[in-house]
Amino acid sequence: MIVEVHGVEVFGHHGVGEQERRQGQTFLVDVTLEIPEPRVDVLTGTIDYRRVRDIIRAVNDSGSFQLLETFTCAIADSVHEELLPEHVRVRVRKPGIAWAEWTAAIVERP
Repeated sequence: MIVEVHGVEVFGHHGVGEQERRQGQTFLVDVTLEIPEPRVDVLTGTIDYRRVRDIIRAVNDSGSFQLLETFTCAIADSVHEELLPEHVRVRVRKPGIAWAEWTAAIVERP
């Protein structure tokens, strides 16, 4: 089964440039999880989507990343370690780029 949590908005102080780290900016995070189908119709039979949101926020608030790629990897690693999905895919988008609608990094973990 595929579970998606897309468009989680966080404000972080990530980036290569001193100004973007100082001022901060918005990032959009998309997480796709592959999990077993739930056997029962209760929340404990699946992944609580709020936990995904909370993990994203915790990684964002844990410090400053220079690279979008390392920020994305940190989220993927935390989601994978804490929720134990069969597979996880994380995309972090950085909107508002002067020369593009957004840039992004994508990482997957088995």
